[in-house]
Amino acid sequence: MRRDSRLSSILHLLLHMAHSERPLTSEELAGFLHTNPVLVRRTLAGLRERGYVGSGKGHGGGWVITADLRQVTLRDIYEAVGAPTIFAMGNRVDHPECLVEKVVNASLASAFDEAEALLIARLGSVSLAELSSGFNALYDQHLGEHHAQPTNGT
Repeated sequence: MRRDSRLSSILHLLLHMAHSERPLTSEELAGFLHTNPVLVRRTLAGLRERGYVGSGKGHGGGWVITADLRQVTLRDIYEAVGAPTIFAMGNRVDHPECLVEKVVNASLASAFDEAEALLIARLGSVSLAELSSGFNALYDQHLGEHHAQPTNGT
């Protein structure tokens, strides 16, 4: 089963937008994900409705973040992309007649509900600003590693 990567993809785009000094076109954003610009526009439209991003047309137009990164959580973005199903696992039969299967379904449903609630709570505790800070730290480390002067023993 293919995993739903909408949340990961949109977070990827939002970080590119957050670190760009200019609006980014749908084509540019699509290039970051190796996907179609129409898909990017469709996905970002849901975020625009919530006030997280905006877009401008014409020369110099494109997508920009309009919300305060400190105020937007991963949960907000998760909900904006349609709250995709978290688990690929499920019950064999939704409305079983077998008593054994009823017990199995109840037990799994309880475990899935608890795990989903925990994950959604965690998403609500991480802001886009925290993701941005994490990127900045990795970027600075990357620059330091690739621009360090080699020593020649002198």
